[in-house]
Amino acid sequence: MKLHASGEDYLKIILVLQKKLGMVRSVDIARYMEVSKPSVCHAVATLRDGGFLTMDEDHFLHLTDVGREVAEKIYERHCFFTEQLIAAGVDPRTAEADACRIEHIISDESFDRLKEAAAQEQE
Repeated sequence: MKLHASGEDYLKIILVLQKKLGMVRSVDIARYMEVSKPSVCHAVATLRDGGFLTMDEDHFLHLTDVGREVAEKIYERHCFFTEQLIAAGVDPRTAEADACRIEHIISDESFDRLKEAAAQEQE
């Protein structure tokens, strides 16, 4: 199943909330994203049907291996671009918003080269 940017965002947010809260329910995502619970429920159902997450009998969400892989990839990109933009003097709110857009469209090859270049600059 091909994921859209919104699906990747949901997976990233589930990962972040799991690190922060331990266990995550749809209501936690709705609060964090400031969206309606029905919107979250629709996204969760789509991601569950795609094999990216599961829901247990207590309605806690769990990333599958595939879901975790996607979430970690998007989260890594988000952190990288946010940090790079802030270091370049971009306002943190703008950097955060721009990173959220860039993380979805950049190719793996381009991201890997940028990471390597940034690492070499710090040496």
